[in-house]
Amino acid sequence: MKIEDFLRAQPPTKIVCVGRNYADHAKELGNDVPADPIIFLKPPSALLAHEGTILRPKQSQRVDYEGELAIVISKRAKDIPRARWRDVVRGFTCGNDVTARDLQKKDVQFTRAKGFDTFCALGPHVETELDPRDLSLVTRVNGEVKQDGRTSQMVLPCDFLVEFITSVMTLEPGDVILTGTPSGIGPLNGGDVVEVTIEGIGTLRNHVA
Repeated sequence: MKIEDFLRAQPPTKIVCVGRNYADHAKELGNDVPADPIIFLKPPSALLAHEGTILRPKQSQRVDYEGELAIVISKRAKDIPRARWRDVVRGFTCGNDVTARDLQKKDVQFTRAKGFDTFCALGPHVETELDPRDLSLVTRVNGEVKQDGRTSQMVLPCDFLVEFITSVMTLEPGDVILTGTPSGIGPLNGGDVVEVTIEGIGTLRNHVA
């Protein structure tokens, strides 16, 4: 299903993001790998479809890309054990957890830095038949490779994340989990084209203005 059709048919009530879920990314930010998942929310107003335009806000001087695997929830989910995690998953797509890095450092907590309009790009479609355990994840800016990782490098895998998050909050149909980004984050500037490619899904492409 194309991401535009999905968002119209089943708009998410929330986007749950996982921080520092790749050890090399935590290291490049000068942070330790957390013992428990660090989770935070993006508002649905941050959603942006494939080929949409990421808007750099005037409040920030440093806006970064973060290529990620995204999990799309199929049904209401609460206290889901790891053994049953796929029962509540519709499929997977590419995500870009766009971040105002300077505001993240200034605010300490993530809401403003992660919550601007257009700061949650998803696409190009939802892939329902996929094993997410060891997929190539590559982010390019203007054709140049910036991130080159594999989902097998996640500190905490998808089944654990679904169990953990649903122990905290109820997920609704259409909700999205962003599973973290590998190392290689960097800035986006006006005129850039950023692409996130995940093996078995395709390429999410967005322009920057």
